[in-house]
Amino acid sequence: MQTTDNILMIRPVQFGYNAQTAVNNAFQVAGDDGNVQNKALDEFDTFVKVLRSNGVSVTVVEDTPKPHTPDSIFPNNWISFHSNGSVVLYPMYAENRRLERKQNVLETISENFAIERIIDLTHYEDDNIFLEGTGSMVLDRDKRIAYACISARTDKKVLEDFCDQATYQPEAFEAVDKNRQPIYHTNVMMCVGDKYVVICLDSIHITSERDHVINTIKHTGKEIVDITLDQMNHFAGNMLQVATNKGEKLLVMSTQAYESLTEQQIKKLTSFNRIVHSSLNTIEKNGGGSARCMMAEIHLPTIE
Repeated sequence: MQTTDNILMIRPVQFGYNAQTAVNNAFQVAGDDGNVQNKALDEFDTFVKVLRSNGVSVTVVEDTPKPHTPDSIFPNNWISFHSNGSVVLYPMYAENRRLERKQNVLETISENFAIERIIDLTHYEDDNIFLEGTGSMVLDRDKRIAYACISARTDKKVLEDFCDQATYQPEAFEAVDKNRQPIYHTNVMMCVGDKYVVICLDSIHITSERDHVINTIKHTGKEIVDITLDQMNHFAGNMLQVATNKGEKLLVMSTQAYESLTEQQIKKLTSFNRIVHSSLNTIEKNGGGSARCMMAEIHLPTIE
């Protein structure tokens, strides 16, 4: 199944601008407000309420003050959960983000979900090469395709290792922003749903690679919803399709992302599923990530 109604989210205790990730995350801007943690906490709690009120099951784990992990609010980069009971741990670019791999998160998940196997890719940190989870990859779980734009945080060798162990086909390409800088994570420029793919095709600057990605998507039978570079810059690519406890599909995004969309795009997307959005301005500005980054989908089998 492409979607799940079970989501992991990490409630921050010391959220803030992370200088270690800002070196290659053009979406980050240091805030001039000293109240970043409290504002981020309000946005987080509101977002969780929005998801739960729409029938999405959210497992919230409180972050710990020590070790200091300013980006813990984005768990999808260090862990992913799969329907065959596999959990994958990923190598992280920033040293302080590696500290997010806390045992209490796995312990909480294992209370309600069956973990059969752990695929540990973190040893690649020793080689200074990385693959930051479902930030680096956008997974078509139904068609077993891992889309990935290569960057300092997304290494092709590690991508291929993941695909070998998790039985995915890699679809690697280069993608750049409007300033021709490499896009740090694939999930800011595309989103795969059950019947469609939202993607910023203009960001794939090599024509042959763009054509290959288009053909790959078309062969899956999914419809392409193209977004602009400016919309991508407003996190319109950072969306996630989830399910409700009644089986309804939802497309989740930030309010900034929603407001950047055209009426025609909204009409097209709502023909597939209802759209749900929440304001995440503080988190987006200081963290350089948005709604999708905050949600790690739990596809593990449930414990009866």
